[in-house]
Amino acid sequence: MAEIALHARRLRKQFGGVRAVSDVSIDVHANEVHAVIGPNGAGKSTLINLLSGELFVNAGSIMLGEVDITGLAPDQRARAGLGRAYQKTTIFPRFSVHENVRLAAQARSHAPLRMFGGIATNDEVNRRTDAAIAKAGLAGRESIVANLLSHGEQRQLEIAMVLATDPKIILLDEPLAGMGQAEARAIIALIASLKQGRAVLIVEHDMDAVFELADRLTVMHDGHVIATGVPAEVRLHPAVREAYLGNHGDAA
Repeated sequence: MAEIALHARRLRKQFGGVRAVSDVSIDVHANEVHAVIGPNGAGKSTLINLLSGELFVNAGSIMLGEVDITGLAPDQRARAGLGRAYQKTTIFPRFSVHENVRLAAQARSHAPLRMFGGIATNDEVNRRTDAAIAKAGLAGRESIVANLLSHGEQRQLEIAMVLATDPKIILLDEPLAGMGQAEARAIIALIASLKQGRAVLIVEHDMDAVFELADRLTVMHDGHVIATGVPAEVRLHPAVREAYLGNHGDAA
């Protein structure tokens, strides 16, 4: 049995009289990509916000490995080993690739954050910075100012920034949004490589990419989980076939 990197049980989130997430449980395993799919309004974004700490649960629990992170703020969850990349990139547009990733690495360092002064002498920060840039496919682009990168490269940069924090699990919210085919192929290959030594959870509308990438799938509808399992099992699930996969274009 693969190690469970993140273990969430009976999560609930209510906005007024609307229950956006209702008794949702999910296990995300190390060395796997786990995709969450469902139509608009299914609760996918609310779920990922609950896991990352952008929203707090009304009920339920979230474990990151053996650590209970249910009540922790996003920065505390990041220090515990949870990394997140957003649908809209959250980079520093006027800083270079190297400066962006170095700041992310410094945020996880045991040394005090001093922006730029003294960081260059921190071997741990430099090692994580260089490794994250290389892993994200941006080697040779370190000096480029972030706002001059293509949309796909900006996504790579954001992933590099997450990698620099040495996460145990990475949450990716619609990582292929707004990309052309060539850029999307590069990001799909990058996401596939991210699971080595960690867990990856993605919310994505591109069903071809989902079934190419995912080791496990969770399908949501109206705030509930209606199916979870390996892709072959989920494809055959009667409720999934009827509600989602019957119309391939509307499956996410």
